[in-house]
Amino acid sequence: MNLKDEFEKYLQNTLPCVESYHPHFEDSLHYMLNAGGKRFRPLLLLTVVSVYEPLLLNNAMPVAAAIEYLHTYSLIHDDLPAMDNADLRRGFETLHKKYDETTAILIGDALNTHSFFLIANAPLSNDVKIEVIKELSLNGGIFGMVLGQACDCHFENRPLDLEQLKFLHIHKTAKLIASSLKIGAIIVDMDEKTKDELYKFGIDLGLLFQIQDDLIDVLADEKEAGKTTNNDEHKNSFVNLLGVEGALKEADELAKKLELNLDSFDENLKNALKSLLQKYLYRHKC
Repeated sequence: MNLKDEFEKYLQNTLPCVESYHPHFEDSLHYMLNAGGKRFRPLLLLTVVSVYEPLLLNNAMPVAAAIEYLHTYSLIHDDLPAMDNADLRRGFETLHKKYDETTAILIGDALNTHSFFLIANAPLSNDVKIEVIKELSLNGGIFGMVLGQACDCHFENRPLDLEQLKFLHIHKTAKLIASSLKIGAIIVDMDEKTKDELYKFGIDLGLLFQIQDDLIDVLADEKEAGKTTNNDEHKNSFVNLLGVEGALKEADELAKKLELNLDSFDENLKNALKSLLQKYLYRHKC
């Protein structure tokens, strides 16, 4: 069984059971988690752990799930009418379309909160859990993803320059990806220099992912993308700023930089990350 299969099995076996008279609270809580997805962020964490402390993989699973919960909450809220007003996510109706807007808001809140419950109850030392909570809340909250989302929404129909655009997407997308790598390094107690190098690598990786997503929005149909496309017309996207060719060039440069930077890691980590990333680095060329 590979890491993704192991994680998927863990995730499905630990979905929260909620006893109440609410007609669809539990179903809606599970809905977008069951919809699948790349599970990319938890796999980054688990890849780092598998290289250095494979015996800690089971202990790290709740933390990997917490990252997936937090990421899924962000997608649910991102799709809301007040934000992107999207109809499709992971190949399924968005949560507010399947149920209603109130349900989507509250389920997003629930997944966000429960992510930290999962970390607090993980079979890891308290010192490690505190560092993990600090890292995830730093990058997923007011200094990371939430700030990026606020900039994204506030500056619709108001074009940003390239540095402002990178700031927006480093915060909205890249920081959670970068923190996934760093949290793996925290769990296996890597040295601070390597933690920082992994985090910087993750920032570039997250920017690449965002440029690729911007390209997918204009070049792919909804069936291929599994989500609402052609939805960024009024957004600050790399395609809107640079054009398709400019965004492709930016993505190519970042992908090449990431390939070079993989060589800065030790052989085992380099090979493990290369194996995970091989289908992602140049997906903008597909």
